[in-house]
Amino acid sequence: MPDTSLAPAQRLLTGWGRADATRGLVWTPRRGEEIAELLANLESAAVIPRGLGRSYGDAAQSAGGTIVDTTLLDHVGCVDANGEVEVSAGTSLDTLVRRMLPQGWFLPVTPGTRQVTVGGAIAADVHGKNHHADGSFARHVTAMTVATPTGVHRVAPTRDPDLFWATAGGMGLTGIVTSARLRMLAVSTDRMLVDTDRFADLDAVMTAMEEGDARYRYSVAWVDCSGKAGRTRPGGGLGPGAGRAVLTRGDHASLDDVPAPQLRRAAVAAARVPRPHLRVPRHVPGGLLNRLSIAAFNETWFRRAPTHRTQELQSMWKFFHPLDGVAEWNRLYGPLGFLQYQFAVPPGRGDVVHTAIQTLSSHRIPAFLAVLKRFGPSSPGPLSFPMPGWTLALDVPIGPDGVGRCLDRLDEVVAEAGGRVYLAKDSRLRPDVVPIMYPRLEELRAVRRRVDPRGILRSDLARRLDLC
Repeated sequence: MPDTSLAPAQRLLTGWGRADATRGLVWTPRRGEEIAELLANLESAAVIPRGLGRSYGDAAQSAGGTIVDTTLLDHVGCVDANGEVEVSAGTSLDTLVRRMLPQGWFLPVTPGTRQVTVGGAIAADVHGKNHHADGSFARHVTAMTVATPTGVHRVAPTRDPDLFWATAGGMGLTGIVTSARLRMLAVSTDRMLVDTDRFADLDAVMTAMEEGDARYRYSVAWVDCSGKAGRTRPGGGLGPGAGRAVLTRGDHASLDDVPAPQLRRAAVAAARVPRPHLRVPRHVPGGLLNRLSIAAFNETWFRRAPTHRTQELQSMWKFFHPLDGVAEWNRLYGPLGFLQYQFAVPPGRGDVVHTAIQTLSSHRIPAFLAVLKRFGPSSPGPLSFPMPGWTLALDVPIGPDGVGRCLDRLDEVVAEAGGRVYLAKDSRLRPDVVPIMYPRLEELRAVRRRVDPRGILRSDLARRLDLC
């Protein structure tokens, strides 16, 4: 069969944070068989898969190596009566929603953007606002095909579970997923029923989130990190007014919840998943997002939110993917780029969330987006990020003095608390803390020795953190 892949080309690549660029040979196959052949014949060059480039750091880069762009592997099969569908790994979640929603199916787990491939969602074992109820993405994968340097494997939770779970969250280091079978979620409409509450301080919103775990399928809080430093209680923690938040919780609307006839299931087939309606210019001056502009935005966002509103009908896109309405929004951070710092800590260590916000404030480091969620049980994967408890994600511009020292200190606090940093978002973690955060790292290495004995699968992330 002739080679149908696109010609390889040298490219300078970054993650979504637009920092730490490295150059590699990008190869774009059209068939999974070509990936298997490549991995079988390579002797030493480092290889890593890449989807739509939404890992924030260097997980989908390999300096001097080969980057396998999977985006032409985009076939979507027929969904069966149980809601299971076979999907090629390069298919975006956006494409999958466009195909499945008219048939009454939605993603069982969705991150904050639809611009992620199925393979990338598995490699990062992505999570959404419903982790406390439904777990991470890999929990809804019933089988997948993984190309490795020693051959192609069809794996499932009960068929070679070691390879299956090492691949789920394994950041592409155990093989390249070429296709997967997903269990979708049945929905009746393309609307959500949403409750919104505004809280004056962090303690109040965290209490509400804990109490609401059993009542809401989806839950997320936006937290204001721009409060003045020093507003703390004598015994530690944030004082009143600091860490104020807007909490949104909800579930899928039923047919009875949607009064307009044109929104009922018969017309869902005509529902259009919106395209971005804004685009950030290519050249944005540095310093646009600074402490003052972020504080002003946060003040406006908080004041515009309702104090208490229930049962509001919202589109799925407003509820799940508001940033997808702004194309190339990562350019807002200017030419230096930005980093996202996301950590998870156990249920009894909510104090670390307080510490993180207070540390940013005391160092006068602006955080444009701060998102707080609840996590449920972990996946079995040794590198899967979610763990029961809390997770906080912070977008921080690169440039302000003290960012590195501040986050290094937070790494130590998170590790001491038994928590971990999300590798799909990371661009600056120190390698010495990784075994503390991910104590099952040797299980990943054991699987790699079996399926990749020559150590071909390597990324900039893996080199930087000594994962392999």
